Amino acid sequence: MDLKKLLTLLSVVVFLFAFLGAGSTPATNNCDEAREIARQAYIFAYPMLENFRTMTLQAVIPDAFNRFKHSKGLLGPEFREIVRPNNDTVFSAAWLDLRAEPIIIQIPAICERYYSLQFVDMYTHNFAYAGTRTTGCGARTFLITGPKSLVEVPESIDEVFTSEGNFVLCLARISINPEISGELDAIRKIQKSFLIQPLSSFLGYEAPKSVRTDTFPVFRQERAESAGFIYYLNFLLGQLEIHPSEKALIERFSLIGIGPNLPFDEADLNSEIRAAIEQGIEDAMEVILRPGELLGTTKNGWSLTKRVFGNRNQMQGKYEIRASAAYMGLYGSDLEETYYPISYADADGESYDGSRYNYLIHFESNEIPPVGPGGFWSITMYGDDQFMVPNPINRYSIGDRSRLSYNDDGSLDIYIQHDSPGVDLESNWLPAPNGPFSLSLRMYLPSPRALDPLYCPPGVIKSEYRE
Repeated sequence: MDLKKLLTLLSVVVFLFAFLGAGSTPATNNCDEAREIARQAYIFAYPMLENFRTMTLQAVIPDAFNRFKHSKGLLGPEFREIVRPNNDTVFSAAWLDLRAEPIIIQIPAICERYYSLQFVDMYTHNFAYAGTRTTGCGARTFLITGPKSLVEVPESIDEVFTSEGNFVLCLARISINPEISGELDAIRKIQKSFLIQPLSSFLGYEAPKSVRTDTFPVFRQERAESAGFIYYLNFLLGQLEIHPSEKALIERFSLIGIGPNLPFDEADLNSEIRAAIEQGIEDAMEVILRPGELLGTTKNGWSLTKRVFGNRNQMQGKYEIRASAAYMGLYGSDLEETYYPISYADADGESYDGSRYNYLIHFESNEIPPVGPGGFWSITMYGDDQFMVPNPINRYSIGDRSRLSYNDDGSLDIYIQHDSPGVDLESNWLPAPNGPFSLSLRMYLPSPRALDPLYCPPGVIKSEYRE
């Protein structure tokens, strides 16, 4: 071998050694730099980690990829997998593994009620939608592909949705009014008509070699909240197509050992750098836990949530918003699909406490939440843990599909309190816990006038002090 070839080979070896070594030995020894990079990286990674935690519980552990799981009814207090779940729609969910080949999803015609299929990538971007608003009510066939998929699209496919990562959540929401007889049977018929299969099966071809499902890192929450988050992030980045706009960012993160599929063990860090990284995580959480400042404005005690979920273009560079939104409620809808103001305080600015006060929200006839054709609205009650609260009448939300009693002038009063307001008023009663709570108003298919400017509900007032 001549000298030139030898030097070239040695330079390649040195480059590869340095690159691979970056995974376990951070390139920076500057604690201030490590802390700041860790702060940025944890904000970037937080929604991805929460998504991976959920995928682990719902698909990895039970080995349940590429098949639908259907809820049997509305979610209630027993559901504790995702904070602030809705109590308006029945869910069907499928985690898609696109590593081996694309996946086909077929849905029936759904014309008599609202529905949506939301496709969420590993970044938690809503990269595609199907449903009442976007694709109409007819039967449809969708092809979902990963970032490196090169397939010829069959003529029978109505839409092709391409994900930036190998794993996708397909989340279907179908409206239901439990006060109408036969609703559950109608919903179950729709759910049974949801079909999911690999592209090879759809085309009648031999399936490609399957991918092992035992290669996922074991998720532990305490590790994800420490410097060990880098271990999970490196795995996730290896399952993604790094967007051109973020390559420089990931390169900066590499100074603390972050990169696609790079090996990482926090035990290998020196104590000063590890402490700096974990301080950076604390700094990040201080940002993430300030949702009111990040996610919108507050008026009448309501946080008017601007666009906090959306596709890549809509959420580009909005890492703090994306992380804080994931903390508040993973897998939220696009603003055009669902607008949901949140309230933690009454019109006086005081935090809600059902042990001290009864409350009332009064809508004038022109203040009723405005929704478009096929849309509807509801108010859901949550305890201080952000989950629904048990109550004696099993009512966790109230809205225009409830059997509400309106006043003679078209206005509406909703009673928010721990004890019944009396038999004559129970149709308009939203039970509250005997302690702190918060409210979410959801408007499905909000009318254009609800979004520009953002609709603000009237403030919730104290109606009575409880002794």
